[in-house]
Amino acid sequence: MKKIKQNRNNLSILNGEIVLEKKNIFDIFRYHGIFLFSLALLFIVLGISLAIGQYTVPFRDTFRIVFSKIFTMDNNWDNIQEAVVMNLRLPRTIAAIIIGAALALSGATYQSIFKNPMVSPDLLGVSAGASVGAATAILLSQDSAMIQLSAFAGGLIAVAITVTIPRLIRNQSTIVLVLSGIVIGSLMSSIMNIIKFVADTDTQLAEITYWMMGSFAKVSFNAMIPILPTILLPMIIILLLRYRLNVLSLGDNEAKTLGINLSTTRGIFILSSTLITASSVCLSGTIGWVGLVIPHTARMIIGSDNKRMLPIAMIFGGIFMLTIDIFCRTLTSAELMLGILTGVIGAPFFIFILFKQRRQMQ
Repeated sequence: MKKIKQNRNNLSILNGEIVLEKKNIFDIFRYHGIFLFSLALLFIVLGISLAIGQYTVPFRDTFRIVFSKIFTMDNNWDNIQEAVVMNLRLPRTIAAIIIGAALALSGATYQSIFKNPMVSPDLLGVSAGASVGAATAILLSQDSAMIQLSAFAGGLIAVAITVTIPRLIRNQSTIVLVLSGIVIGSLMSSIMNIIKFVADTDTQLAEITYWMMGSFAKVSFNAMIPILPTILLPMIIILLLRYRLNVLSLGDNEAKTLGINLSTTRGIFILSSTLITASSVCLSGTIGWVGLVIPHTARMIIGSDNKRMLPIAMIFGGIFMLTIDIFCRTLTSAELMLGILTGVIGAPFFIFILFKQRRQMQ
C-alpha cells in the first residue's frame, strides 16, 4: 500500500488513486475560528489605521465617517476629520490591505508551484523588472500614469525573459526556471544601479528610491482604480483553482494521474502571480518579505492545505501590511519607507520561523 501525505494536506495517494482525507469536526471549527478571529483583527487594525496619524480622529468616528457615505447618520465630526479619513487615510488603508493580501497570495502560490518554501514573488525578477521600468520612466521625466505603466511593462518583460531562458536551453525543469529568475533579478538590479548613477540627485534619485523601498504616501483612489482589475482578477483565478495547487504539491506523476496538464496549470498560476506582483509594484513600489514571511506564518497556524491556507494568508498579509504602514506613519515625524520596516521586522521573524521549523526542514 502506497500512501503519500504532505503535512496536514488532506490529499493523499492510496493504491495509485488520489483520495481526499476527511477532516474531523475539531479541524473545521478551528479553521473557522481562526478565519473569523483574523477578520475581526483586520477590522480593528483598519479602524486604527483610519484614526492614527499626525491628525488624530476618534476611533468610533472613523467608521461612522466612512459609513455616512452609504447610510444616513448624525454628523458630529468636523470637515477636516472627514477630509483626513476619506481623502488621505482610506485610500492608503485599502491599498495596504489589498497589496498585503495580494503579495501573500502570490508568495504562497509560488512556494506551492516550485515546492520550495524559500521562494517569493521576487523569484522571477518581477519586482526588480518593475522597478527598472518605473526608474526608466522617471529618468525620462514621464508623468505618474506612464511611470505605473512602465513599471507594469518592466515586470512582465522580466518574467518573459525568465520563462524564455529554459525554453532556449531546452531544459524546463523547476530548478532551471528558479536559476533564470535569480540571474534576471541580478541583471535588473545592475541596470537599476546604472539608472541611479545617471539620475539627477536633487529630483529623480529621490523618486527612484521611492519605488525601490515602497510607500503608500502617493496612493489615491484615482491611481488605484485602473490597476485594481489586474490585481483582483488574478487573485480570484488563483483562489478558484487553489485545489490544483494541492495536486501539484503531490508531485508531477501524481498530478498527471489526475489528468492535470502540468505546463498549462503552472503557466496560469505563474502568470497570475506575476500580474499580481507587477501591479502591486505599480501602486506602492517594491515591498519585500511579505510574500516570503506571511505564507510561512499561515502555514504554521492552519497547515499546508492550500484550500484553507491561502485565504488565511491573504488576511494575515492585509493585517501585516496595514500594521507596517501605521508604524511608518507614526514612528517619526517624517514618514518612513515601507521597505525599511518590512526588512527590520521580516528578517528576524523569518529567522524565528526557520528555528521553529528546523526539525521539519531537516
